[in-house]
Amino acid sequence: MDRKAYLKEMDKIEAVVKQGPFADNWDSLSAFEPPRWMREAKFGIFIHWGPFSVPAYHDWYARNMYIKDSPEYEHHIKTYGAHKDFGYKDFIPMLTAEKFDPNEWAEIIKQSGAKYVVPVAEHHDGFQMYKSELSHWNAYEMGPKRDVLADLLEACNKAGIVGGISSHRLEHWFFMGHGKAFESDVTENLTSEDLYWPAMPEPEHQDLFGEPSPNLEYLEDWLLRCCEIVDKYRPHLVYFDWWIQHNAVKPYLKKFVAYYYNRAAEWGFEPAVTYKHDSLMFGTGIVEIERGKFADIQPFFWQTDTAVAKNSWCYSVNAQYKKAKTLICDLIDVVSKNGALLLNIGPKPDGTIPEADKLILKEIGDWLQINGEAIYGTKVWRKAAEGPTQTLGGQFTDGNEPEFTCQDIRFTVRGSYLYATVLKPPEDGLVRICSLAEKDASRLPVFHGIIKNVETLCQSKALTWKRDSDGLNIKFEPVRHDLPIVFKILID
Repeated sequence: MDRKAYLKEMDKIEAVVKQGPFADNWDSLSAFEPPRWMREAKFGIFIHWGPFSVPAYHDWYARNMYIKDSPEYEHHIKTYGAHKDFGYKDFIPMLTAEKFDPNEWAEIIKQSGAKYVVPVAEHHDGFQMYKSELSHWNAYEMGPKRDVLADLLEACNKAGIVGGISSHRLEHWFFMGHGKAFESDVTENLTSEDLYWPAMPEPEHQDLFGEPSPNLEYLEDWLLRCCEIVDKYRPHLVYFDWWIQHNAVKPYLKKFVAYYYNRAAEWGFEPAVTYKHDSLMFGTGIVEIERGKFADIQPFFWQTDTAVAKNSWCYSVNAQYKKAKTLICDLIDVVSKNGALLLNIGPKPDGTIPEADKLILKEIGDWLQINGEAIYGTKVWRKAAEGPTQTLGGQFTDGNEPEFTCQDIRFTVRGSYLYATVLKPPEDGLVRICSLAEKDASRLPVFHGIIKNVETLCQSKALTWKRDSDGLNIKFEPVRHDLPIVFKILID
């Protein structure tokens, strides 16, 4: 884009911000409300796919391959040769996507039970997975030679799946900087036309005031890229990764959020921005927790993002996969605490989704096909959980996989029904829900209502139940699986 066109686009952004209803300040942006579609959906699919999928190591390969003596550095030399002869950009032609079928992806996502999708539009590596007027380093002109973002979002829309996007662009400021420390294809005097630009030194402390601070040219480029995605694809959700909390970014971040919310108001849909590390003022977007969750129920709606693999966000030949049961329990736990789960998969360079990823999604979808009414469109109860097993709160805690018992129960409500999900089926077919106990008249119980009926969603056989001072006691036919079971309790 030439300078004249560049300035014209900046003027357009300013005009949209000024037209309202949202202005680029926290007071105005605090009028945001979490969209109903997302609060009802509860479950989405995240997709990390790009040139980093080719080495099949992990999604930070673009950075780490240029850090001398790192495992990725050594792997790169051994596998591809010297960095000056084969750099990160040389993976782009190998991202062929010749087997990419967006309709097949949409069907896999739909069968998983997910209601929205968030493909990565641009990762830290600076390569855009969409057709862009701002850079030639994009999937339409290189690699796949097609607008894969547009194709996927169109297919998902036809399948009834809400489309969002994620941007990890801000961290590109320093992501390739280590390549300047030795002879590589990351050279000095890069311009904005180069993939690796600006390749600045990585801040020692990547905090609010990390130096070197992003400059005007880079911040305006970041804003233009974000607004271009909004205008071209009208995403219902924009996910931002970390470092947008940097103090230099704040004016541009506020401007983008106002621009996006105003565009959504103009086009007639409910938007959402998810953010980490208090990048946005609380109440102006949706709180995001990476690979973690809250330990307790929250009064605000939030989202967690995690992956089917423990050790990578993208396709990896060394992926350490989680069990579907673990992810189902995560979904149940998160929803009971007023959250939503965004679960990542990593397609291969040829555009196919690995069989292990598909199997996990299918198992989740099979469970939701039977038990989804305890998840979709539900609200929190007065408490999220009961039982002896504690779950850790905070980021990067998803490596901890608690061993739940038949006493560990999660609650949600919808209409006349309270749903009690037992995270591990009891072998003897006996469940006691202590939170629904009758209490002495002198004591205030957790639940004062009248229970009219109890049934389980996973079987049609009759069960028996009785409420006493110890709890709601349920006797049912034992199941032959170890997945969570849901009891649907009719309240009068």
